[in-house]
Amino acid sequence: MHTGVTFLAGANTLGFSLAALLFLRAWRRTHDVLFPFFAAAFALFALNELVMAFEVLPTQQQSLAFLLRLAGFTLLIVAIISKNVGPGARGRT
Repeated sequence: MHTGVTFLAGANTLGFSLAALLFLRAWRRTHDVLFPFFAAAFALFALNELVMAFEVLPTQQQSLAFLLRLAGFTLLIVAIISKNVGPGARGRT
């Protein structure tokens, strides 16, 4: 992989990891159920970028790495639905 692409993948990994840590910090302060889901999703996004940057998988199997991204987006959807439909949703309009 070209060094510029690898550098950008590393920057994405750092950004996703930082976002995950910030969501964990917000969860420690508020204990809102939404934040750990978001932290886990962004950790999966960081792991996906890391796997793609180091080319751990051969080209034919790189689609398997995108399952990490799919799991992250699934976590985001579950978190948003549980926040809007769950027991804490009463009283909000």
